[in-house]
Amino acid sequence: MAAVRQRWSGPLAALLLMVPAGWAHSSSAQGHAQRQSAVLRPQVVEPLAGGLDGVLVVNDNNPELITAPGILLSTFAPTGRAVPAAHLDVALEGRFDLFSHHVYAGKPETQDSTLWLAVVAEPRGSRAVTLRLLNGSTALSQSLDPSQPGAPFLPLPTLMTQGLSPVYAGPGSRVASELLGRQRSPLIPAQWTLAPGAPSTLLVLPIPVRGLDPLLNGRNLQLRLQSDGPLSVATLAAFGPNDRPPPADTWATLLAGGLSPREHLASPRGAPGPITYSRVSGVQRGSLWTARLTDPGLPYLSAGRAPISWPIASLLRGTLGTAQVQTAELKAFYPGTAWAAHGNYGVEYDLTIPLRNTGLKPTTLQLAFESPLKVDQAQGGLRFNTLPAKAVMFRGTVEVSGLDGSSGRPAGRQGFHLVLRNGQPGPPLGTVTLPPGGERTLRVRLIYPADASPPQVLSLLPLAGPGTTGVPVKQSPPSPAPSQP
Repeated sequence: MAAVRQRWSGPLAALLLMVPAGWAHSSSAQGHAQRQSAVLRPQVVEPLAGGLDGVLVVNDNNPELITAPGILLSTFAPTGRAVPAAHLDVALEGRFDLFSHHVYAGKPETQDSTLWLAVVAEPRGSRAVTLRLLNGSTALSQSLDPSQPGAPFLPLPTLMTQGLSPVYAGPGSRVASELLGRQRSPLIPAQWTLAPGAPSTLLVLPIPVRGLDPLLNGRNLQLRLQSDGPLSVATLAAFGPNDRPPPADTWATLLAGGLSPREHLASPRGAPGPITYSRVSGVQRGSLWTARLTDPGLPYLSAGRAPISWPIASLLRGTLGTAQVQTAELKAFYPGTAWAAHGNYGVEYDLTIPLRNTGLKPTTLQLAFESPLKVDQAQGGLRFNTLPAKAVMFRGTVEVSGLDGSSGRPAGRQGFHLVLRNGQPGPPLGTVTLPPGGERTLRVRLIYPADASPPQVLSLLPLAGPGTTGVPVKQSPPSPAPSQP
């Protein structure tokens, strides 16, 4: 999950130049230049209505960079275990999700190695449990094997329309886009029957580095699941042969042992000063954020409210002046790791905007998804860079229904893949044209992807741009920001 952008030295520093903003720092000189060139767009920024559901998510992202075999995350009961502290003791039943995101940089002594990830589960009780896959996807950062889906970090344009040829950049982008498009990976079975008394292996997936330059690969996995009884789940990491999984008994042996080393020690909750968010290794509450965005006390949003924006994945020290922290809380987590799911990776946002033109003239609005500069205090609008930044903050798909269509009628479901840099205003996804008294309902869906750095905003803007209600104002540099996820 969202982590402090860590400074690396040695060979890994060069490798991380290829990976997304969530994995590496931009230089302080670059950040200073960006702050010097920032402008303020005067507008309203409101807290996002609605909230998270109560679905539990096994959130497995610490360590992100796996350096040794062991338990990555276990919800098994600690009773009778050799290392009780390696187990979080959380029963999962009914609807729950799994989010797993890891990186492997090979072994220093060889150019040819594979790390294997396994997901195992066991009923909590004496009867068998059926576990159904509702939806699921997985992808590697780089793949030389046609049977293993890959998603390299391609230098894509800011905006591309999703069509017959899917668009993605990075495994988080691909997995979130496929889940949003209601696709299921053929690598993931549709159902498992779990016998009591011993763990069953659900998935075994490789993270290979053989043939790659640099030796760096990652895997993102997201599952939406439904069980008919209580169970425990664990994710495990092991080194093994390059072309086949380790022996089947490897996973039971690992489950009887200890944790794979953690990384990024989190700042204590409420501690003053700069914050290290760390990465998540725990069970979070909340998989879906639903909202209906309207004027206070009314069933619609007045078109005249534009320009207006709502934060997406706002977090502690990054609420964009709304004081709203959308971060999912954790039911259980390992000491020293993130104490909340900063960034809400893997969380789906399903937002409805019932628009009405309450004015006397026709109006046209633009819908945009944007990546303003991260701030916490209210400042009368949003700050954006005038010069392009290097750090990519968002790679993923936003799905919209209800925009103006080519036939003059509202368009159906459309997918837009975005690559947004730090402080970048979003390009318009489309327009909504309303006569006086006219109404239109927009629906916006996205799954917040791994490889992104929060927060972003969803914006409704006048067609002529925000200059109709005010011009961009040159902004002096803010005080240094805390470490960002």
